Amino acid sequence: MKYALVNPNWTFTDSTYFGCREPHLPLEYGYAKVLLEQEGHQVIIVDGQLDNLSRQAIQQQVADFQPDFTVITTAPSYLFWRCAPPELRVPQETVLDLKDCGGILVAVGPHASTTPTATLKKLGVDGVVLGECEDILPQLSQDWQTVSSICYWDGEKPRIQGSLNATDMNRLPALHWSKDTIQKHHHHHHRFDAPPMGFGAEMETSRGCPFHCSFCAKDNFRDRYRKRPLEIILEELDGLIAQGVKYVYFIDEIFLPNRTLLKALVERNVKFGVQTRIDLWTPPLLELLGRAGCVSLEAGVESISPAGRELLDKQCKLSTDELTKLLIFAKQHIPFVQGNLLDSKVDDLEAIAAWRQHLQQAGVWANKPVPLFPYPGSPDYTKKWGIPDEQAWERANEYYLKVYAEFSDIQEQQPLPLSELELEPLSYKK
Repeated sequence: MKYALVNPNWTFTDSTYFGCREPHLPLEYGYAKVLLEQEGHQVIIVDGQLDNLSRQAIQQQVADFQPDFTVITTAPSYLFWRCAPPELRVPQETVLDLKDCGGILVAVGPHASTTPTATLKKLGVDGVVLGECEDILPQLSQDWQTVSSICYWDGEKPRIQGSLNATDMNRLPALHWSKDTIQKHHHHHHRFDAPPMGFGAEMETSRGCPFHCSFCAKDNFRDRYRKRPLEIILEELDGLIAQGVKYVYFIDEIFLPNRTLLKALVERNVKFGVQTRIDLWTPPLLELLGRAGCVSLEAGVESISPAGRELLDKQCKLSTDELTKLLIFAKQHIPFVQGNLLDSKVDDLEAIAAWRQHLQQAGVWANKPVPLFPYPGSPDYTKKWGIPDEQAWERANEYYLKVYAEFSDIQEQQPLPLSELELEPLSYKK
């Protein structure tokens, strides 16, 4: 069988999307390609974002390949599954372009995982994958009635089959990207200490998170914490370094302290960035993190008050003063350190300004509190409205636009409701 794995050339006009807009390595497709090829399938990754392809160019590449299956993602890469664009406009456009040349069409991503029937209907595809997708895609060449973790059409009605898939990280190979792919990847994600020198890349050392903060949309994918085997991590990293990569961003939901991994990184000539919780680190471990090559540390503080952190279910045992001291200590060893703040609606605005100024005087960046989007698949959404239904994304987006008059400086300042962003649901015809 022939599989085309398509990442559209994303646009975010009028969207509430607040993630990075640069292209990143589509790790889920990288894994899927290897697993599919191991079973004898032919695979092409059509990365419209990295290659800056027009819709016509994407269509032409897929048509020339003549796939039996075409897979379309609803988020730019695994890195952004937890904060995807709420709207499905770009995937809808991609389906329209490929419906006559892509064979069987399958959608993967956060929308497919959290609201599978709505996604099936909006996109008009043959099926969607529930949860993490790389090890489900090879199963689609068999009878779908035997495949778990999918939603597909049973006559004129959507049929949900099986539960959410969580990939066995021990089965995933080390990824080896082509020279051409790496040489197009100049972006150094979340790096601010120096201009990019050499190529950038993304990879993961773990997946999931042991915490369940109220704002994090990971209930339906990348939820349970799992480590990748160290030897696989190092094989992948050494391959990237050999290709000229000078900076790697580890996309882990939470980069937990791991002395063995950090000591291995000390021996390698590569810089890296991570996202973590500062309360899980000690001064000696932060010093080791810096020696290992970390140049960008994004630490989720979220709120400057115990009440705010409790409201967000942070389960943080340290005081604000202790968190502050750790952030300042980290800056002594890591060039860029950021303390993330979210708008918990309970923190005093003057106290926030004073805390941010104190950190910035010590060289630590602390952002203005970011408006909280109640993502379907997050505990916050479930507390407000219950289990996500077919109107979940519309409901969350409408609430967000209604509650917040101002948005962060990385968002559109006048985002639109989904009804104005998305196309009409695409008809399913087979």
